[in-house]
Amino acid sequence: QVQLVESGGGLVQAGGSLRLSCAASGSRFSFNAMGWYRQAPGKQRELVATITSGGSTQYADSVKGRFTISRDNVKDMVYLQMNVLKPEDTAVYYCNAVVLSSFLSRTYWGQGTQVTVSS
Repeated sequence: QVQLVESGGGLVQAGGSLRLSCAASGSRFSFNAMGWYRQAPGKQRELVATITSGGSTQYADSVKGRFTISRDNVKDMVYLQMNVLKPEDTAVYYCNAVVLSSFLSRTYWGQGTQVTVSS
């Protein structure tokens, strides 16, 4: 019953900003890592940013300096602040969460939220 529910997507002009939110629930264990992926039409899904429970972050080169990922471990939420948006950022953005243990790992995905950046 793990669910990741996203919000915040929409249409924005180039140079604008959006903040994506993802609320996670239903896991018996803490999420070791959470992140965001995106997929544009006709392209492969790519990693945008990740953050561990300890706050360590990773970003795709294409978004460094523009996007910021953060999380609230108490509320099990992860955010993606997107600034200086470009048309190339247009994609469906997916929230991702990973639970790790000594014997298994589980990956969960949100439903995806559309981000469209007009030129």
